[in-house]
Amino acid sequence: MSATAVPAPAPHPTALPLFTRRAALLGAGGLLALPALGRDAKPQPAAPTVWPQALAVPGGVVRLSLGPAATRPVAQARQGHADVPVLVLGDAIEWTAVVGIPLAAMPGDAHITVATADGGTRQVAYTVAPKQYKEQHLKVSPRTVDLSPQDQARFERERDHQAQVMATFSEQPAGGALQSLRMQVPVPGRRSSSFGLRRVFNGQPRNPHSGMDIAAATGTPIVAPLPGKVIDVGDYFFNGGTVWLDHGQGLLSMYCHLSSMDVRVGDVLKAGEAFCKVGATGRVTGPHLHWGVMLNRTMVDPALFL
Repeated sequence: MSATAVPAPAPHPTALPLFTRRAALLGAGGLLALPALGRDAKPQPAAPTVWPQALAVPGGVVRLSLGPAATRPVAQARQGHADVPVLVLGDAIEWTAVVGIPLAAMPGDAHITVATADGGTRQVAYTVAPKQYKEQHLKVSPRTVDLSPQDQARFERERDHQAQVMATFSEQPAGGALQSLRMQVPVPGRRSSSFGLRRVFNGQPRNPHSGMDIAAATGTPIVAPLPGKVIDVGDYFFNGGTVWLDHGQGLLSMYCHLSSMDVRVGDVLKAGEAFCKVGATGRVTGPHLHWGVMLNRTMVDPALFL
């Protein structure tokens, strides 16, 4: 279980450009082709056809239509006191902004700002719904909760470094433009801790859980969920052995508590390629992978990408 049984995913369908009216029409045609349900049959929930799944809550993701444009629109979200670039996918027929919502976001109205062809801007609004995450109590080594002056200084240095890593925004991801944001599960195992849990360590409240924990034996290989470029490899006080991947346009993923990191900064990975191994380094209660996903510099629920 992180201080900070998922089955293997089915093979990905043939990649098609996402977020287009054309794709929506194809999806509608597919529904028309389905056989009628029998009288006693119970309808099953429809599987998502677009990833990430939209969930407009703190820690969730919202997809916003930007309409047609000859080139990809430039969109930004307000993050604290800064404007942060937003991931935009699609084509000239239809563009869509994929926006991460901070865990600290308050319910209510929000918006992104989009540059217009005449040099101005326009706002695209959405509404954040309330969500109450569960509380989790954990027992860990006291030295990882009540930090010594030396450990506190180390943590602050590492925090500043990782803030620079998290600010990465590459216009064109390594390996070419992504056609789908559907991710593979990076390691098989039991989902031992979910995103957003309000953490209490040794009786002391701390930051919410910013990723998904998957329990697995030390040494289990971890694979890249999407094509990506390695942008950071390090050993950190809380996160232990850690690797960050850049998937393009501010979509990043992180892998923590690793026993082995078999890549270097600058390496380019294919989806499904092994690059590190599960461990129990950093602040942990046992071996597992802590997997985080970031959009526009905010951690969001990885489950929305599966």
